Amino acid sequence: MSTPSSKNPLRIVFMGTPEFAVGSLQSIVNAGFEIVGVITAPDRPAGRGRKLQQSAVKQFAEKNGLTVLQPTNLKDEAFLTELKSLNANLQVVVAFRMLPKVVWQMPKNGTFNLHASLLPQYRGAAPINWAIINGETETGVTTFFIDDKIDTGNIILQKSAPILPNDNAGILHDRLMDLGAQLVVETCHQIKNGEVSSFIQTDSKDLKPAHKIHKETCKIDWNAPMEQIHNHVRGLSPYPAAWSHFIHNGNDVNIKIFKTEMESKKHTHSTGQVFWNKKEMKVAVSRGFLHLLEVQLPGKRRMHITQVLNGLNLDESAHLR
Repeated sequence: MSTPSSKNPLRIVFMGTPEFAVGSLQSIVNAGFEIVGVITAPDRPAGRGRKLQQSAVKQFAEKNGLTVLQPTNLKDEAFLTELKSLNANLQVVVAFRMLPKVVWQMPKNGTFNLHASLLPQYRGAAPINWAIINGETETGVTTFFIDDKIDTGNIILQKSAPILPNDNAGILHDRLMDLGAQLVVETCHQIKNGEVSSFIQTDSKDLKPAHKIHKETCKIDWNAPMEQIHNHVRGLSPYPAAWSHFIHNGNDVNIKIFKTEMESKKHTHSTGQVFWNKKEMKVAVSRGFLHLLEVQLPGKRRMHITQVLNGLNLDESAHLR
């Protein structure tokens, strides 16, 4: 990839927080563009010790000697003054929060965002999860100019990517992070060269949202079709993970389920009923069984089912609900 010319140089402020954003930031740096500032979330307490933890973007930025700002309020006058002083002519946003108009309108070349879907489909906070949960076989990444609504601005570029049968949210996350990083750099080059064009998003009645994932979103409905449950599990793996009540030996505990395998087979068992031997555990569902391959019990780490069964005593009434 060619180095940006000095005739029309970009001065970029990058905004992002999680690991997904690091791929794009690194690609911008590697492409030779000037990053005049990085905006990321404030350090937050995490873990049992509640120690302050830096965002993935901050860690990368500091290792590469980039200026970092961590505002708690994006409308704060002191922050706006500092942001303006960076004299950026382009802002790039990847996995950050909604920006106020005074921020996204600031640079001459505008502010564009990378979104992990083929917009207008899957607008919202969790496009990767919902694409898999809904059984899609294709998704992608989109760059678009930010406006005053969520994920509705004019589209600049898009690239599609397959969703393979064995993909989970983690695998697809990494694939789209790499693809998105390429798209971000390509978008920066178009803007630098004055070649950028964009088009209005076309809404339709069949748009699927990608709203934020909550705990109840993750609870498995064992009465749902087998493939739907399977997609639900892989769409939430490895994080935040699908879960279910696990009833056995008079106990009712939550079990997280990370990986399943489908077995189509006629049976007369109640949905949620558990069957097991020393090597496998499966759950009766509509028109078959779901084999549980990787799970996590309370107070334990994520394990393969054979490790779990090695230390688990079940009774015949064991079931999931």
